[in-house]
Amino acid sequence: MPTTHILFDFFGTLVEYDSANGVTSYPKTRELLARWGVELTDEELLSQWREHWMGFEVRSQIDHREFSMVEAAGPFLTILLGRMPGSDEVDEFVAVYIEEWNGGVYHIDGMADWLTELARNYRLVIVSNTHEADLVPGHLRRMGIAGLFDLVVLSVQVGWRKPHPEIYTAAMDRLRLKPENAVFVGDNYLADYVGPSQAGIRAYVIDPLRIMDVPPEHRLGSVFEVAERILG
Repeated sequence: MPTTHILFDFFGTLVEYDSANGVTSYPKTRELLARWGVELTDEELLSQWREHWMGFEVRSQIDHREFSMVEAAGPFLTILLGRMPGSDEVDEFVAVYIEEWNGGVYHIDGMADWLTELARNYRLVIVSNTHEADLVPGHLRRMGIAGLFDLVVLSVQVGWRKPHPEIYTAAMDRLRLKPENAVFVGDNYLADYVGPSQAGIRAYVIDPLRIMDVPPEHRLGSVFEVAERILG
């Protein structure tokens, strides 16, 4: 069956992001907390946030249920403030934190032009794990490529994260697409190779160091190789 749709992961695939080496300075977030009476250094803020975050993350890694930034930030602020925060305070914290966190996301040179050319021959889709609904669409707008994608499916909206089968099913159902007419491209072994493969979608994983247990024909040195691989 011909390939008509390419489903992409986002972070680490269409933009660069290294969670282990992200932003380490959050002056606006600390200023916001100071306004509410909480004085923290960057190190204290990140240490406490990461410890809190991991409690949510570990649960999600087990059952693959997704959580939102608001769901994580509310209890975190309750601990810091010693009181229940208002919804407006939670929203403001999330917005300011995300703005600074985004400093660790980098747009890849040539990506917009490459996707524009790819869209001449394939329908493009994003299926991404994310905790904030506007995060991926915001990057697509800033890259000037939002109009290239037929659909953006986000774990925070579906309620399940990759590699849970429901997120791939949600994408395929909304597109009225058969698995054999799609390919999936990403950089994570479980989320972007095992999950799609189990859903019947041919998957390619970006693995330039050749450390993942995938057949050579399903390994990409770069995302830019995908069109050649599909045709080959």
